[in-house]
Amino acid sequence: MSDEDLADEWGAALEDEDGEDGAARVLNQAEIDSLLGFDDGDDMDSDTSGIHAIVNSALVSYERLPMLEVVFDRLVRMMSTSLRNFTSDNVEVSLDNINSIRFGDYLNSIPLPAMLAVFKAEEWDNYGLLVVDSALIYSIVDVLLGGRRGTAAMRIEGRPYTTIERNLVERMVNVVLNDLSAAFDPLSPVTFRFERLETNPRFATIARPANAAIVARLRIDMEDRGGRLELLLPYATLEPVRELLLQMFMGEKFGRDSIWETHLATELWDTDVELEAVLDEKVISLQDIINLKVGSRIVFNCTPQSTIALSCGNIRLFGGKMGRKGSSIAIRINQRHRNMSAG
Repeated sequence: MSDEDLADEWGAALEDEDGEDGAARVLNQAEIDSLLGFDDGDDMDSDTSGIHAIVNSALVSYERLPMLEVVFDRLVRMMSTSLRNFTSDNVEVSLDNINSIRFGDYLNSIPLPAMLAVFKAEEWDNYGLLVVDSALIYSIVDVLLGGRRGTAAMRIEGRPYTTIERNLVERMVNVVLNDLSAAFDPLSPVTFRFERLETNPRFATIARPANAAIVARLRIDMEDRGGRLELLLPYATLEPVRELLLQMFMGEKFGRDSIWETHLATELWDTDVELEAVLDEKVISLQDIINLKVGSRIVFNCTPQSTIALSCGNIRLFGGKMGRKGSSIAIRINQRHRNMSAG
């Protein structure tokens, strides 16, 4: 059968499956979105599916770092106090959510205008990002410059941020970074140092777009004013303390159980071990062993004054002199082997 005949037969089979006209089934937009995992349902917090879920499967969920949530809880409590002292106003700080996201996706999702503060973790030798949205910027400026309470902060669009606004936001960022350092301090001492303030997200690129990061979204309310503050820490930045963040509680010892260790040590002290007293050893050839007969003699070089080795298995423990106690042969230990000196 030729290739053309095979092609004709295959085409006829497809026509039988799809119908008389042989038309292929066309997916509508809803089916395509469902396949790719971009279905816009009512439940926006539901788990993604399809190709979108496969692509994001490489992301490490922040839930695998239990201690990180404890650190952010400490940060919220400390910021509530420090920002009240900083603004001399009633400030409430709340943690909205913590998410894992790719750095490139987050950079593209930042609502502009905003200020992006780049900071460095000195001890970890890596960087993080602090994003202050426009509502919080104008609220902080209004509060620090004596704006009246109960009035919303005035927002002027279409102009860059002034030097005064940038300086005031930089002061607030330094307060937040000091609190972040203090929040990590019980876990691992680290100093977060302010590097620069950017308004263009492209100038605040601190990681590759495909790299995973953790984003903590904070809400700061000052009576009728306030805004959002977002803290981004790439997983590469947290890598030096990843083992500590995996703890379920502060001071957890991985792979260790103190109760089991105590029980095992107690049982080891009560374990019976067999000691062998080796009078002497002699190396002979296999030919001599084959020639041994009943009545043959093997002569050793030990004397009554020779040191007898006491061993457990292949490990030599002690040395001593052989003697007699009553009707039994005894060995008086007078030296300890160097392997036992540390015991």
